[in-house]
Amino acid sequence: MSRILFVCLGNICRSPTLEAVARVEFARAGLDVEVDSAGTADYHTGQPPDRRSIAAGAAHGYDLSVLRARQIVSADFTRFDRILAADRANLRDLERLRPERGAQPALFLGGAEVPDPYYGGAADFERVIALARQGMAALISQMRAAGP
Repeated sequence: MSRILFVCLGNICRSPTLEAVARVEFARAGLDVEVDSAGTADYHTGQPPDRRSIAAGAAHGYDLSVLRARQIVSADFTRFDRILAADRANLRDLERLRPERGAQPALFLGGAEVPDPYYGGAADFERVIALARQGMAALISQMRAAGP
């Protein structure tokens, strides 16, 4: 089983959206993948995702309501095979936090970023859903090509 951790700043918008989309899309693809999400900061630990993220996800069949924010911990680097950051700022933070051994963080979208919708409107949260779906399709294709 593969294990993937999605990371953003506060773990209430982008990374829980990525986690929820991943759960559904991996299941649809028939892939056995454990997913989780975390933030590089502890601003919202224990809180549910932003209500706008929950609403955008629900509109597309992704349930974020059961998720709770948490901060990344050192053990995550050995627990997960892949740690995928929403943006370059969080990628830099992950690289600083990474212990000597463990998963090497990367950007979820390769060379692109998932923009933070927190200070935006509904369209910004919809954009995160669209990017999550796009990135997940690419990730599924990559995983299938790599084989078991």
